[in-house]
Amino acid sequence: MGKTTVTVNLAYSFYLTGKRVGILDTDIHGPNTAKMLGIEECRLTGSRDGGIEPVYVYPTLKVVSIAFALENKDQPVIWRGPLKMATIKQFLSDVNWGTLDYMIVDSPPGTGDEPLSVCQLIPGLSGAIIVTTPQDLATLDARKSIMFAKQLNVPVIGVIENMSGFSCPHCGGEISILLRGGESKVPIYEYRCTRCGTVSEFLVGVGKKQAKIRCEHCGSMEMEKLFSESHMLKTGAHGLARGGHTCCGREERCSTPPCESGQVCERG
Repeated sequence: MGKTTVTVNLAYSFYLTGKRVGILDTDIHGPNTAKMLGIEECRLTGSRDGGIEPVYVYPTLKVVSIAFALENKDQPVIWRGPLKMATIKQFLSDVNWGTLDYMIVDSPPGTGDEPLSVCQLIPGLSGAIIVTTPQDLATLDARKSIMFAKQLNVPVIGVIENMSGFSCPHCGGEISILLRGGESKVPIYEYRCTRCGTVSEFLVGVGKKQAKIRCEHCGSMEMEKLFSESHMLKTGAHGLARGGHTCCGREERCSTPPCESGQVCERG
């Protein structure tokens, strides 16, 4: 999906604006944040006060991940739920995070122990960002994640559709590797109750009979839609094609100058 990619890019973006940022990698079974940051050889160390020191990417960008506690990168973590929750709790309470402007939590896919532990251990979360790709299977999981956040009273900041396409490095044409529009299958709409004025977010189904929307405060069904467009963010993972570009026909090995769209060029 690209959740770790989004996490790292968000963290760097905040860091570059002068903010103090912490990254908490809660993916116990597949921690990738250390690899993404190029610091997988680092290890967690203890502090004088008995706490845990995070790994510093920069003075104001800190990271904690189970990857820093493993003997080697191929070592699996075979734990059940209670151990995972205890570890996440320790990362939150025993690590010397210092003063942070933002903490970004990288969670594994789904609605399991790790995201549930984070929601229970961090009261008043600012929000969740749902990362998906355009395929139906991915958007099915994204819808579950949205409902998960809603049931735990965590605001959904937006939905990022990742890997929707890339730009040809030669002609600039955009190519959709996967079908687009996956984010349209996870629409979030705001409704206002005309009786009591409460504003609520609802995940609305697509292509099926709509469930009746009821006010969460007073139970009234007299609801007014505030926005007609889905509340989401979109991004594309742009890269280099393998086996030739559908826009200009070039191959990876091409060494000739950039071509116009539609021109078939020679191999280098």
